[in-house]
Amino acid sequence: MDGRRVECLLCPHHCRIADGQRGRCRSRRNQGGTLVSEAYGLPCALAIDPVEKKPLYHFHPGTTCLSMACTGCNFRCLNCQNHDISQAAPDETDHYRLTPEQLVALCLEKDCPGIAYTYTEPLTYIEYVADTARLAHEQGLWNILVTAGYVCPEPLADLLPLIDAANIDLKSFSDDIYQRVSGGHLQVVLDTILAMRDAGVWIELTNLVIPGINDDMQMIRRMCQWMADNGLHDTPLHFTRFFPRYRMQDVPPTPRRTLLQARQVALEEGISHVYLGNV
Repeated sequence: MDGRRVECLLCPHHCRIADGQRGRCRSRRNQGGTLVSEAYGLPCALAIDPVEKKPLYHFHPGTTCLSMACTGCNFRCLNCQNHDISQAAPDETDHYRLTPEQLVALCLEKDCPGIAYTYTEPLTYIEYVADTARLAHEQGLWNILVTAGYVCPEPLADLLPLIDAANIDLKSFSDDIYQRVSGGHLQVVLDTILAMRDAGVWIELTNLVIPGINDDMQMIRRMCQWMADNGLHDTPLHFTRFFPRYRMQDVPPTPRRTLLQARQVALEEGISHVYLGNV
């Protein structure tokens, strides 16, 4: 663009970035008129997790995955539980240096059947995810995406053939709440879920229920009706309990009865598999 600015086309924010500056996700920088993913090859977190922790309850339960994350997220969730790495730039955290080849080799060495791109927002470092996922498939490994789903259709379409399963964080069924709490729009996430469905990716959805924010049962009912109307009635749905985090320290934990009410609403709307998390 003019003045050596660049426009990032990865997510709907379409950040217009001046030379030397980063976009909203803090990991994509304009270097002399070229957009660079600074998080590439620099995971800030590595762990071996049960697949159920993603949470994925119906995708090879009982197995493990090599979980990895790089810094960055294109949301600004007030309740973020990983804000120390999601709301940070690559040069603001400790990190490993691992090429995609080395990451896949580590997964094989640890005898994990798959890699999970998780903890932060893996779509903000999509190039690293794609290169690693391609090599992982060549070695017979699964690729798991844990994401808020805020991405443009074109880059998502390029990635989906490499993804076997995904847990999408459906934060609420209100565009107003999405804007106020996370800084995004609901419809983009719904479109991502349907694109994953159409691509044959195994999907599970998570809804963190926050008191006074998104715990309205009529809104939860509309969310479940949307799932059923779009052929997702057999998609596992995880209602998870909120605890005070980050910039929501004054909000109390979710009462268990609220989660039980949400589960009952989902079952009434024909959702077959409903789970409660963080309890």
